[in-house]
Amino acid sequence: MQNKKKRAIINQITDFDIKLIRLFKTVIECGSYTAAESILGITKSAISIQMSDLEKRLDMKLCHRGRGGITLTEEGEAVLNLAEVLLASIEQFRSDVNQINNDLRGDLNIALVNNLVTQPHMRITHALKDVRALSDKININITMSTPSDIEKGVIDGRFHVGAVPSTNKVSGLEYRPLYTERYYLFCSDQHPLFMQPQPDQSTLNHSNTVVTSHRMTPNAIAMHQKLNCCATASDHEGIAFLILTGTYIGFLPEHYAEYWVSKGRMKALLPQQYYFESEINLTTKRGAQFNQILNQFLECVGAD
Repeated sequence: MQNKKKRAIINQITDFDIKLIRLFKTVIECGSYTAAESILGITKSAISIQMSDLEKRLDMKLCHRGRGGITLTEEGEAVLNLAEVLLASIEQFRSDVNQINNDLRGDLNIALVNNLVTQPHMRITHALKDVRALSDKININITMSTPSDIEKGVIDGRFHVGAVPSTNKVSGLEYRPLYTERYYLFCSDQHPLFMQPQPDQSTLNHSNTVVTSHRMTPNAIAMHQKLNCCATASDHEGIAFLILTGTYIGFLPEHYAEYWVSKGRMKALLPQQYYFESEINLTTKRGAQFNQILNQFLECVGAD
């Protein structure tokens, strides 16, 4: 049997190691050395040298560079996940120490699903404004992502809090109701149904429909089962794109579709029959250590 290669053992994590790990995470998030230059404030050659240093210190190949950008190796994927946990732990330590000093200083990492900015309640917007007013030493970092990635990020510590639709709740997370948004079935002014005051329900049910590729509530699933769903989109913007082709109909939140409705570009189809509601929740990690900045945000947003 062939012996496996002996790998180097890391005895101590130094400040330099942490600096290299931060650089590695930034490069992967940017997708290329070129894109990371302006974020890191160093040249591609300097990034390349430091990435090589990290690979030597860890004794493993982390990624490959190509015309399409950076591709992580299997080991690189594992190291990236560990790096996110490490950096989140360091931030938690800094937050805890600052709380001992009664000093609001540190990061608030919040993740949101797309298109909440058009929601008229604006509770998140007002809460972020209020939190930032408490201290100019608070750094607010917003990430737009999918519901599943947000929930995963809250669990592993990348995000302090997330805003997600209420579907199947994940164990290990706490959910606080924020508000409810109503979805209607829309078509564009290029669709044959647009000019019909009362579209025939049978025709409606057989029209090409775009559906989200993410988890849905039972009510949303039941509503889509009536329709001819033959296309998918990852978010509201993708659904709107296909609706505006005039080829598809699809469900959008009322507040998000209002822009096109006000310009006569979209209209709701049989709104008394074709609609469902979705609750937006703030989610945090169950049993997480007390975080003063997060606590202030939850207090400002009114999520009990």
